[in-house]
Amino acid sequence: MERSSSALGTLGAWTREIAIVVVGALIASTLLRVFVAQMFVIPSSSMENTLLIGDRVAVQKIVPYQRGDIVVFRDSLGWLGAPPPEEDAWQKVLIFIGLAPDESANHLIKRVIGIAGDHVTCCDAKGRVSVNGTALNETSYLYVDPVTGRQADPSSMAFDVVVPAGTVFVMGDHRNASQDSRCHIDEKIIGRPEGYQAMVPTSDIVGTAVAVVYPFSRFHTISRPVTFEAVPAGQSPPAKPIVKGPRVTCP
Repeated sequence: MERSSSALGTLGAWTREIAIVVVGALIASTLLRVFVAQMFVIPSSSMENTLLIGDRVAVQKIVPYQRGDIVVFRDSLGWLGAPPPEEDAWQKVLIFIGLAPDESANHLIKRVIGIAGDHVTCCDAKGRVSVNGTALNETSYLYVDPVTGRQADPSSMAFDVVVPAGTVFVMGDHRNASQDSRCHIDEKIIGRPEGYQAMVPTSDIVGTAVAVVYPFSRFHTISRPVTFEAVPAGQSPPAKPIVKGPRVTCP
């Protein structure tokens, strides 16, 4: 009887230790997800060739974003149209504790082209996007057609805006397949200023993409293009968007 009680006591102690380890790991994973990093799945072709459909991307939440960074943000502006389908309860739990990537359709991923106070225009005499009067050399990341080898133009539409306080202006690397800030400049919302729908609130930004972690064959870190280093500081950010250019219509 004593031997049996001893065995049960040992088993109970072992079970408690395992439970403590598991709970501790789940708490650590949850804290990492909420405050440090999170994984997202790329759902569309708007960031090709930089990011491909199905890529798992690590997004860090500590270091602030800068011009040129790729950011994940919540779709509070309704760019995606219909609300996303609800995940089941188990999937939500796995995502929350960081054991599954977030595959929900209520987030987008784009490149930050302009921050608050920046004057973003397209196109100059060479068809380039300019920020605060400095033309960007985007050849290192714009989409290249795998069949023809031709690189996408910086933009097929002209625009001229000043980014207001508390927002950013974003574009996809596959410009012809990206419904980004350009496509919402002329979108009218009752009670909102012109250009409001084009500017992503900084409060919606989840974090900055730092690496493709899966599939393993595509593992690589993501760096900020050097062309953004030459961009000078913008003006004092206006309270609302300033739209100077022609009406913009997305293809």
